[in-house]
Amino acid sequence: MIRFGRAICNDLAQAERREWWLSNGLGGYAAGTIAGSLTRRYHGLLITPINSTLDRQLLFTRAEPLLEINGQYYPLSCNHWQSGAIAPHGHEHIESFRLDGQLPVWVYAVGGVRLEQRIFMEQGEAAVWVAFRLMDAPHDTAVNLQLQLWINQRDHHSQISSGDITPETRLLDKRTLQVNYADTSRLHIQLSSGELEVEHSWINDLLLPHERDRGLPDRDNHLAIAQASMTLNDSHWHGVRAGLRASVSPDPAAALQREQQLQCDFPARAHAAFKPVTPGWIDQLMAGSERFLFRRPLKGGGSGESIIAGYPWFADWGRDTMIALPGLTLTTSQLPLARRILETWADYVDQGMIPNRFPESAVPASAPEYNSVDASLWFILAWHAYWEAGGEKSALRKVLPVLDQIISAYHHGTRYRIQLDEENGLLHIGEAGTQLTWMDARVNGIAMTPRIGKPVEVNALWYNALCAMQQLSTQLGRNGDNYATLAQHARHGFQRYLRPDGGLYDVLDTPQGNDASIRPNQIFALSLPWPLLDKAAAKSVLDEVQRHLYTSYGLRSLTPQDSAYQGIYQGGVAARDSAYHNGTVWSWLLGHHAMAHFRLHHDATAALALLEPMRDHLFDAGLGSISEIFDGDPPHMPRGAPSQAWSVATVLQAWRLIRDESSSHTGQQHAANSSTRNSAADKR
Repeated sequence: MIRFGRAICNDLAQAERREWWLSNGLGGYAAGTIAGSLTRRYHGLLITPINSTLDRQLLFTRAEPLLEINGQYYPLSCNHWQSGAIAPHGHEHIESFRLDGQLPVWVYAVGGVRLEQRIFMEQGEAAVWVAFRLMDAPHDTAVNLQLQLWINQRDHHSQISSGDITPETRLLDKRTLQVNYADTSRLHIQLSSGELEVEHSWINDLLLPHERDRGLPDRDNHLAIAQASMTLNDSHWHGVRAGLRASVSPDPAAALQREQQLQCDFPARAHAAFKPVTPGWIDQLMAGSERFLFRRPLKGGGSGESIIAGYPWFADWGRDTMIALPGLTLTTSQLPLARRILETWADYVDQGMIPNRFPESAVPASAPEYNSVDASLWFILAWHAYWEAGGEKSALRKVLPVLDQIISAYHHGTRYRIQLDEENGLLHIGEAGTQLTWMDARVNGIAMTPRIGKPVEVNALWYNALCAMQQLSTQLGRNGDNYATLAQHARHGFQRYLRPDGGLYDVLDTPQGNDASIRPNQIFALSLPWPLLDKAAAKSVLDEVQRHLYTSYGLRSLTPQDSAYQGIYQGGVAARDSAYHNGTVWSWLLGHHAMAHFRLHHDATAALALLEPMRDHLFDAGLGSISEIFDGDPPHMPRGAPSQAWSVATVLQAWRLIRDESSSHTGQQHAANSSTRNSAADKR
């Protein structure tokens, strides 16, 4: 589905704004641009954890190709240099680029020769392959390929200086090189054919243009550790493998076949639940959803599962994981996987809260952070969604005391002054210096959107969590009347959010009074399973969101009519963070907007049409995926992380919900019509 020809591939600006991303199921990844250039500190071929769950290190940067045809040399790579030079210009030889599922595939055409290149990671292994296959060449043409192999050993968030690492190299045989680092970790480099020659030269002063645009350090250096040479005289796959463990038999063709089969297996299970056939762009999103899944240790030992919030710089965040879980696992019929993720996070509940995030540090004493009010409420809704999708009663029975603990803690009080206001049944949250909702950006230690008081989406979630607990308790034969009473009180109190001029207040009872800022958080009063408003009020909310906040790729975080609005997300860290929730478009909200529209109007065609612009976005930024954010101003340029879990997940969740519920309604209508016709026939 995702494919480009020379018009994009040979245009450096176009080829560099489009990135491919791979993952290995361990939290590791590989990434780069169509052009082959390194534009981010996060671009490389093997970025993977070493000592702890997510202490991700860049180990293998690239295999820089130089094609030799009858003694003539053609570089196939592209680099930016601090001097401003771009050299070489290998992207000009790219005939086409495509994604095979999620795997990037290049075809180079130069000197009468056509060459295919593929990059893929081994699932469950800290290993990557760069493989080549001669597709076509004139008779009696001598074709050889040289690869300069660049390595590193740095945190994926940082850069290093020339000479910062001094690894020991051991050439075990002509095709096997062992790189020993000072911390005792090892990188094994293996060729499937040809031979290796050890090198030790620094590639200095590379420019990372994307980091420069973000106001971050933009200089990087890598160590060229070896030269690989191989003859391409047949149509077989030849390549280089780099991994933390050596392969017993490095065979690129066999390894590629395994990865392709794994790629087919995941969406095949999902398709079993989709009838009729899904559109191609939804298939692409489903296939790519697996890249966010990885193994996280259980608190008490053993292996669990979790969800990477986004590539490249996010780890697994509680809020993001619970919002993304239904779309990534239940929409794709992965119920056992959903259960493992939910049970992994249940292991870490403390004072009625799941972690906001886990540290990426390898230091064992680093504790999870619990500064999120809504993550635990999304957690309850994720369990309810698991049950509704056909989850096991044994899992629900085991976790219900943990869910009870969450409600009790929020009711009677937990961290950060999170506590129920008994007078109106609404949650009050927050204290100076904290940010607890998803609008959590800080600049120089100051929260840009502190939202101390009673945030609207938090109380929509609170009401929905109570309704979910009442239903789950009943399913297990327990009395859920206490939850029903709390829910009724919350629903009555929620009517305070209604503004006289339409729409909802964003936060009630702040230190400055009620906050009437027009923000997208009010959409959750409509999009969640148990809406809180009557039809007239719901229509006023949807109309306000549509008029002020809706864009093709999601909802603005603030209306352009507000003096605090910032329509472009750019500049240094402080400038970007100040715009993050003050106008920037968030794509994960598009799915909730579509669900709210459908629940109010029951018009599946109109609701699904709201999701359609994402079909086009799959050909931009993080290819086959959905970006984290977009500019609030047209043309709504993609920004932030190019592949974000909840952005993908909520589109899938909305598409599935709208399709299924509209199909169910159509089926019921057909049945009713049939019954009416049969009754009329009987009377005749």
